[in-house]
Amino acid sequence: MKTMTLPLPSPRELRTELDPYARPDARRAVRQLLVTLGLYILGWAAMYASLSIHYALTLLLAIPTAGLLVRIFIFFHDCGHNSFLPSKNANKQLGFWLGVLVFTPGEQWWHAHAIHHATSSNLEKRGIGDVETKTVTEYQALSPLQRLGYRLFRFPAIMFLLGPIWMFLIQHRFPIPKFGKKQTLSIIWTNLAILGLATLLSLLLGFWNYILIQLPIIWMAGAAGIWLFFIQHQFPTVYWANDNEWDYTASALLGASYYRLPAFLQWFSGNIGFHQVHHLNPRIPNYNLAAAYQNSPLIQQNTIVIKIRQSLSYARLSLYDETEKRMISFADLR
Repeated sequence: MKTMTLPLPSPRELRTELDPYARPDARRAVRQLLVTLGLYILGWAAMYASLSIHYALTLLLAIPTAGLLVRIFIFFHDCGHNSFLPSKNANKQLGFWLGVLVFTPGEQWWHAHAIHHATSSNLEKRGIGDVETKTVTEYQALSPLQRLGYRLFRFPAIMFLLGPIWMFLIQHRFPIPKFGKKQTLSIIWTNLAILGLATLLSLLLGFWNYILIQLPIIWMAGAAGIWLFFIQHQFPTVYWANDNEWDYTASALLGASYYRLPAFLQWFSGNIGFHQVHHLNPRIPNYNLAAAYQNSPLIQQNTIVIKIRQSLSYARLSLYDETEKRMISFADLR
């Protein structure tokens, strides 16, 4: 993994490189949407048909179907940035219904995600839209019970296997108290729409058949989504800074990675592996991220690249060492 150091490109240089790609294209967006939703419906149909053969086949078919749901989540994510379609209203309307499919209330998640973009890698503004990360000093100041709680939260099996169930089936069903009326209403309307869709599919397919199909899809897609978000901001040399030293460009280029994936995984993940480009300019739609990176030598020279094999070892990283300015594991601390 390449390590970057300051100085970095200026905001003006980066705007020149990226602004041409920050233009939503309705044709490309609609084509993406129709192809992906069509394949997702076919995946559901195939899983339903497989129930009469063997549930192992159903679970096997759930893997690509969950991959399609990850891709749908990226469209939902883009709608929140008003980057998927040219029309702000169309993004909001489409984003709501995509949020129903991915069990995520649009206005609340988009608001938290906007805070994430504005505060990513800022040590004094953690807590909303990010993966909870404590510094070594903070961890050592915790009581034994609090340390246990944090260690359990950061344990990979809990974060990536139980985390999707907690986040998408439970946490997203309730409003964040510090958020406003608009976000709370989005929770209510999304919950009602999810209930309505679940009822309709249960009447058509049978309640238990619906559960046997929907549960593995949302679990697998959720696990993949949490992993992608985690690895894009949790790697050994990741940038963190106090508020008075924090820099937006550094938070994008040093605090977000380019997760280099095989072409088929890049497709399923909606190009979100180009996460440094996305943080530099969130108005770039997913279908322009690869081109923005490939046509910008300036960004390529200042990007932290992570490959799949090396990323697997990063799951153990749990603490930020302010002295060494590195992410470390609990074993490293000992």
